[in-house]
Amino acid sequence: METAIAAVLLLASVFFQGVVEGNIGVNYGTVANDLPPPSEVARFLLESTTINRVRMFDADPEMIQAFAHTGIAVTVTVPNELIPRLTKLSFAQQWVKTNVQPYVPATNLIRILVGNEVLSTANKLLIAGLVPAMQTLHTALAAVSLDRRIKVSTPHSLGILSTSSPPSTGRFRQGYDVHVIKPLLSFLRATNSPFMINPYPFFGYSAETLDYALFRPNSGVLDENTQRVYTNMLDAQLDAVFSAMKILGFTDVEIVIAETGWPSDGDEGQVGVNAESAAEYNGNLREHVMSGVGTPLMPNRTFETYIFALFNENLKPGPLCERNFGLFQPDLTPVYDIGIMRPTARASIPWNPAPAAAPQLGPAPQQHPKGGKQWCLPTSDAHSDALQKNIDYVCGLGLDCKPIQEGGACFIPDTVRAHAAYAMNAYYQTTGGSEYDCDFEQTGALTDVDPSYGRCKYLGR
Repeated sequence: METAIAAVLLLASVFFQGVVEGNIGVNYGTVANDLPPPSEVARFLLESTTINRVRMFDADPEMIQAFAHTGIAVTVTVPNELIPRLTKLSFAQQWVKTNVQPYVPATNLIRILVGNEVLSTANKLLIAGLVPAMQTLHTALAAVSLDRRIKVSTPHSLGILSTSSPPSTGRFRQGYDVHVIKPLLSFLRATNSPFMINPYPFFGYSAETLDYALFRPNSGVLDENTQRVYTNMLDAQLDAVFSAMKILGFTDVEIVIAETGWPSDGDEGQVGVNAESAAEYNGNLREHVMSGVGTPLMPNRTFETYIFALFNENLKPGPLCERNFGLFQPDLTPVYDIGIMRPTARASIPWNPAPAAAPQLGPAPQQHPKGGKQWCLPTSDAHSDALQKNIDYVCGLGLDCKPIQEGGACFIPDTVRAHAAYAMNAYYQTTGGSEYDCDFEQTGALTDVDPSYGRCKYLGR
C-alpha cells in the first residue's frame, strides 16, 4: 500500500505535464536573508516547474513539512559535525524519530545524506566515523521499517580522485580507497543506495576548454587507452569516477550527480561567467543526463541529477560567482530559461462562468481546431480564492467531483489548484468545448498537454 501511495505521489509531482521529464532536482540552499518561505517554494516547484526532486543541506522541519503532499522527492542531510555522534545507535534512533518519522509518508523522503564532501575536510574524526555513521543510521531506519523507503548515502567532491585524466586512469586517493571508499561502496551495494558525486566542469575549465565544458560543439578529447572520444567535460569526470569504482569492483553501484551547476555572474575578467553560459550549461546538462545516451564508459544510462542551486544566495562567502549559481531569484523569477517551467496556454476571450452563460464581449466563440485534444487548466497566475470558487461552481452544477474528493483518483495532490484543474476541465469537456467554456473570469486556459497522471484520468476532446 505504501508503495502504491508513493507511486501516486511521484506521478502527482509532474502535474500538468503529460510525461515525467526525468529525475532532475535542485539543491535548495538557504544561505541568504531574502528567500521566500518554504511553503511558497514547494508550491512554486510543484505548480510552475518540472523539477521533481529537492536536496536540502540540513533537516529543517519547516522545509520538510512544506513538501508534504507534493510528491516531490526530498533528500535531507545530517551535518558533518554530527557524524561522530551518529555512530551511536541511540543517537541515530533519536535523530530518525525527530527528523524523519513525523514527516513520512506525507513528505516523500527518499534519501538521507550523511555529511557533505567529508573526505575533503581532512578531518580524521569525521572520515573515520563516516561509514559507521551511515551503517548505524541505516540500522535505525530499518528498526522502524523505513530502510526500503529511505536510502542512506553521502556526496563527494572530485577531490577523492588522485588521477582523473584521461578518464580511464581514474583512481581514488591512496589510503582512502581501501580503508574508506571500498567499505562505503560495499554498504551502498548492500543497501541499494547510490554513490553520489559533485562534478563541476566550471571549476575545471579554461578559456580554451569553455566549449568542452558547456557541451558546445568541439573537436573532442581522445582517451588513448580506450580510444573513446569525449565531447564534454562532465562525461570525462563521470567516467573517471566510474574507472576508479571499477578498480575496486563496484561498477554495479549507481552514480548520482548530487551537485553541478554554473554561475550567471562573477568577478570582472572571468571568461564564460554570465547568464548565457549558465543557461547553456544547465540546459544542455538537463538534456544530456536524461537523453539515455550515457557516457563513453557508461552508455545507455540516465543520471539522477541535482542542479546547484535553486536560488541565488546573497550571504554566501567567497567570490561573486558563489552567490550567483541560482536558477531563480528570491522573488521566484527565473535568472534564465532552461526549459523547466511548465507550459501555460492562455484563453483569449473573457467570460464570467454563470448558469446564464453567453459572453457579452469579444468575437463569437470558436471551437478548437479538429484533430488534436485540448484540456482546460488554471492559468499560472490564478489566485487560489478564485480557483476555489471555480470548484464550488462546477461541483455545485452536479458534475461528478468524486475523483477530487478524499479517496478519489485525483485527490492527491491535495491542493486547490490541482482540484480546480480537474473540475474546470470537467466543465469544459461537458459544455461543448468552446473557448469561453474555459475562461472562468480569465483564470482558465487551454493546453494540448494531457494533465492525466497515474489513476487520475482527464477527459479530452
